[in-house]
Amino acid sequence: MRGILNGVDYAQWDPAADGHLAAHYTPENLGGKRDCRAGLLHAFGLEKIADTTPVIGIVSRLAAQKGFGIVAEIAEELAERDLAVVALGAGDPRFENFFRGWAFRHPGSVAVQIRYDEALAHKIEAGADIFLMPSRYEPCGLNQIYSLKYGAVPIVRATGGLDDTIEEWDAAKGTGTGFKFEGYDAKDLLAEIDRALEAFRDKEGWTRLMRNGMARDYSWSGPAKEYVKVYEEAAQRRA
Repeated sequence: MRGILNGVDYAQWDPAADGHLAAHYTPENLGGKRDCRAGLLHAFGLEKIADTTPVIGIVSRLAAQKGFGIVAEIAEELAERDLAVVALGAGDPRFENFFRGWAFRHPGSVAVQIRYDEALAHKIEAGADIFLMPSRYEPCGLNQIYSLKYGAVPIVRATGGLDDTIEEWDAAKGTGTGFKFEGYDAKDLLAEIDRALEAFRDKEGWTRLMRNGMARDYSWSGPAKEYVKVYEEAAQRRA
């Protein structure tokens, strides 16, 4: 058995050229991300969110596998934090109803659209400060890779490809690309979100964290070479 990470098509997922965005930006010039954030909040009716309040984005199939069971357990505690949540997705009626109810109870800080929309998915990656992906299991995952490119810092559970693609942030060393928690437990998830919220207050450190992620290369060039190696090895064994 051989595991090969997914790749992504940066011709489609690149904030420097993405046609779905309100503005373009690069690691060297992040100014356009502010415009993308404002456009995202407008699209979800959260225009009153302060500039100092981090926006957490979710784009997902709404299912137990994606970790929304433990999100539901801490939803009310999260609503007490200084943060906003925007979510896009559809799936299990149980989780669709959870997100609708969460947004209904906290209309000033939580907003959801129960559907899938390709353009809006791009806008969330570009406009969010943080991207939440607390999967119970995940063979690889793509959204955390998109998030790195778009400077939306991922919070993930350390499982499968999420663990492989996200490096834990070390503020002292200025290394890492996101935040990871080990156990599939709501308290662990909440603790990691609180870590991210604390890091967000350090603007210089947060900018470094964003740029670390944006510099990572998860294009198809690396996986393609790995596939070639596997094919060559198979051909040699057959010969």
